[in-house]
Amino acid sequence: MNGERRDGASSTTDLTGAPISPPSAMPEEDQRLPQAINTDRVVKTTIKEDAKLAPLFTQDVAMDFRSRWDVVQRGFVDDPQAAVRAGDELVTQVIKSLAETFANQRLELEKDLDQSDAPTTENLRIALRQYRSFFERLLSI
Repeated sequence: MNGERRDGASSTTDLTGAPISPPSAMPEEDQRLPQAINTDRVVKTTIKEDAKLAPLFTQDVAMDFRSRWDVVQRGFVDDPQAAVRAGDELVTQVIKSLAETFANQRLELEKDLDQSDAPTTENLRIALRQYRSFFERLLSI
């Protein structure tokens, strides 16, 4: 009946009516699927290292920026244009502070690499890990 077997299983035929080979009848090279890459260790390591990322600002600096933002936000009611200008200025200051922080950290990383004429593989590995941490901090913003 309409291409269905009586036992409830459907038969497989192409549009010409010829039977299609089931997957088990295909040559082995056609059956191979790409191996899944085990990323468990990579993900766990990354998550563990991400948890150790240093804060971008000290607690005092972050509290200062937040309290300044509260003043900007409260000022919106009385003078919206001035509040927007002040918000823009504060965001600019935060970005500038971030840029200075990262520039200083980058100089430290470069200084460590420049101290030796021919850095060892271990020194380079440590430097790359520090750059990775630096990179992750940038992306965590």
